[in-house]
Amino acid sequence: MKLLLNILRIVVGVLFIFSGLVKANDPLGLAYKMDEFFEALHLVFLSPYSLYLSVCLNVLEILCGVAMIFGYAMRFFSSLILILITFFTFLTAYALFSGKIRECGCFGDCIPLSPQATFWKDVALEVMIIIIFLYRKTITSLLGRNGSIMVLLTTFLVSIGVQLYALQHLPYVDCLAYKIGNNIPEKMKLPPGATPDVYETVLIYEKNGERKEFTTDNFPWQDSTWKYVDRRDKLVKEGNAVPAIKDFSLKDFDGGDHTQELLAETKPVYLLMVQNVHEAGEDWEESIRNLQQQLRAGKIELVGVTASAKPDVDTFTAHRGLLFPFLSMDATAIKTAARNNPTLILLDKGTIRAKWAYRDFPSFKN
Repeated sequence: MKLLLNILRIVVGVLFIFSGLVKANDPLGLAYKMDEFFEALHLVFLSPYSLYLSVCLNVLEILCGVAMIFGYAMRFFSSLILILITFFTFLTAYALFSGKIRECGCFGDCIPLSPQATFWKDVALEVMIIIIFLYRKTITSLLGRNGSIMVLLTTFLVSIGVQLYALQHLPYVDCLAYKIGNNIPEKMKLPPGATPDVYETVLIYEKNGERKEFTTDNFPWQDSTWKYVDRRDKLVKEGNAVPAIKDFSLKDFDGGDHTQELLAETKPVYLLMVQNVHEAGEDWEESIRNLQQQLRAGKIELVGVTASAKPDVDTFTAHRGLLFPFLSMDATAIKTAARNNPTLILLDKGTIRAKWAYRDFPSFKN
């Protein structure tokens, strides 16, 4: 029995550490996945705390995994990890049987698993953890109390530091469709024979305190009493497959589509992705001003990409001294492409050649 317990502890510990580290590579990715669950479960009041919950959950997973491997405080950690895996199993069961969540995100975006695979993986882990829990009193620490505390403290600090760095910059390993080297037009294609999702662009305008949704065919572009608020893509009909990039659409605030012309541009194209102009970071403007000099010299193309409304964008560009146009794109697409606000992406005929968080913008001096 002791040999079985040791094997189970190592398997469970390694899986929890691996799961936590993969998600710690991109804490925002897990936060966005939490938002998806919160919306499906009608718990949207928790969304403002999703990033904090993401960081804490990743730390907790890694700590539990380390404690399992070293056999420290098994009465406490076996109970904690049993609670965690029961909670995870509930979430994956909900995703599987409700059909509302396509991927559970247990291994982040780097190792996408179907709800079926995730659910049965969690069921297997639940069985292993129950056995560990039942025999927890027979497990002794490998390092003793002081040694185990030092290991756990180091683990805690490292797991926090890893995530803070990823949040301040970009993920260590970009596992999303917008990673460096990917060609956006190619990633927008469906597999042969696949049926795509059908979306409708919904434009939200406000008048006299009342908000109303319009399509691109009937929005009140000539009526100045309506104020543009937001836009989103509404799923009309679900297909049997989705392309890796499904919502890359660059439109001006009058509805004109500039996606293909920018993807086909032969000059280098820089996209300044600013999801929300009110939440943009500071101290990156000088780099962009140097890029503006290259824009005026005709060497490059430079456009902003945002999900904010035009009046807010106009105020933002005037305050920051930005002299290039901004285009509108769905907020979810920007969050997928740019994990920092703002992020600068360099395109070469639609292929992503470089990506920088605003703290890492090059000087771009000639």
